[in-house]
Amino acid sequence: MLDAQFWPFLIAITLLSMSPGVDTLLVIRNTARGGVRDGVLTSLAICCGLFVHATISALGISLILLQSAWAFGALKMAGAAYLIWLGINGLMVARRGGGLPLGAVGGERQVVPVWRPLREGLLSNVLNPKTVVFYMAFLPQFIAPTDPALLKSLWLAGVHFVIANLWQIAIVFMVGSAGRWLGSQLFARALNGATGAVLILFGVRLALERQPA
Repeated sequence: MLDAQFWPFLIAITLLSMSPGVDTLLVIRNTARGGVRDGVLTSLAICCGLFVHATISALGISLILLQSAWAFGALKMAGAAYLIWLGINGLMVARRGGGLPLGAVGGERQVVPVWRPLREGLLSNVLNPKTVVFYMAFLPQFIAPTDPALLKSLWLAGVHFVIANLWQIAIVFMVGSAGRWLGSQLFARALNGATGAVLILFGVRLALERQPA
């Protein structure tokens, strides 16, 4: 599984995990609401949803591979276009600026049942169609036609699970104190800009890659 494609995947998925988004905002909100426990449980539940999306994506990739190598090439080209579009979007967000909403953090804590942050995190990820669309666009460039699609997708999702949890749990412990810099426009613009550039780079690379006959 540690092939030549793994290291580019690791770099890209690290940047993408750090990019501000719905998952990051939910972790911040729940940490502000119920403290470290709520934030950590939310992060774990969100990242468990990645395996659901990876499985759906792998089944789709497997079905396409059964059709023909041409169909797999078409999927990769569609994925390339989607990644470039996401990258351009990221650059536009970076240009507009705006940081994470950490200004309101530090209010009164609430005691909530353990299942609540777990439910919120899992449903937020699993019910987000953008995640499975992203996986369908992103994972194929790291899966060769000869690879077992499901096993490779779950392995890559496992790496994503670890990276995303490390980042989100770091945010949990930084919220309200050293994490104020997370709310700065400079930090958010840098992350969005870097992520947008990486997505465009991967999309162009994928589009120019020779497709299987």
